[in-house]
Amino acid sequence: MTYLIIRLATIGNVAMTVPVIASLSRRYPNDRFVIASKKNLRAMFDSFENVEFAEVDNHLDWKGVWDFWREWRNKVDAVIDLHSVLRTRVFGTLMKLSGKRVTRVHYGRIRKHLITVWGIGTKHPLPSEFERYEDTFRRAGLQTDEEFTALPVNKTAAKKVQQLVGKKEKDERWIGLAPFAKSRSNMLPYRVTKDIIENLSKDEHTRIFLFGAGGIETEMLRQWASVFPRTESVAGRLQLEQELELMRHLDVMICMDSANQHLSSLVGLRAISVWCATHPIIGFMGWKQHREDIIQRHDLRCRPCTSHGTNHCRYGNYACRQIEAETIIKQI
Repeated sequence: MTYLIIRLATIGNVAMTVPVIASLSRRYPNDRFVIASKKNLRAMFDSFENVEFAEVDNHLDWKGVWDFWREWRNKVDAVIDLHSVLRTRVFGTLMKLSGKRVTRVHYGRIRKHLITVWGIGTKHPLPSEFERYEDTFRRAGLQTDEEFTALPVNKTAAKKVQQLVGKKEKDERWIGLAPFAKSRSNMLPYRVTKDIIENLSKDEHTRIFLFGAGGIETEMLRQWASVFPRTESVAGRLQLEQELELMRHLDVMICMDSANQHLSSLVGLRAISVWCATHPIIGFMGWKQHREDIIQRHDLRCRPCTSHGTNHCRYGNYACRQIEAETIIKQI
């Protein structure tokens, strides 16, 4: 059987499919799995022998949907839609009309809306994203397990990383810090991030690596790296597979509820994640992440006000972002 698995959206969303895909690859070695996602995310799936990658534009237009159907209608036996938006639903309908079996993920969007907008059901955690994926594959006739621990080492990428940042000494502690997220509501104030770097950099045996996506983030991280000792920005310098290999050598990652939380889990790295407007109750914790490594405000009844992040605070004060550096450093 050949399965076409569709998951677009953000890097964090796609990273959360990896433990489940790894399970499928191992349990069904005679089947073929094709992952349809953004081209820059290919590195997360390259190590699985019976998994292929199909590049798809994240902003697929209707012509693109039609072309994608024409390309794949005779190449696969079944479609598993882990994205489940209008475009992928239309594609799924076309595949059904072509005689293919189509299974869609159930994201529970109504319950998420009730929690984030009306505050209804906040005492009852939603299924995790991983559980939703597992349920989808189960309905497609595929069983999964939870044996995934980490992606195998990419030797080429690991060699490149060592050339860029050097070899880790035995008495060194390497800490990753990814202070940014797509939405303002998911980030700490710059002041707090600067305090974290300042405090950690005082230890002469600690080396800090700053992670970011690019643009203004790159410039901000570069400025901080130039001010504090033993602090280095890798924003914009590494490809995804190299970034994963650097993470493999870290002792801990400090990040927001964002992509780096999930990338860390792919290499077995402990991630201490800070949740501001979002909340673990929605189901986006990292793979096998411990609850004690979640930092958040428990005294705000307005949380969570969003599932993924927002640039608007209904009260205008972003109280959820007011978490001090000391609280985070104590957790390391």
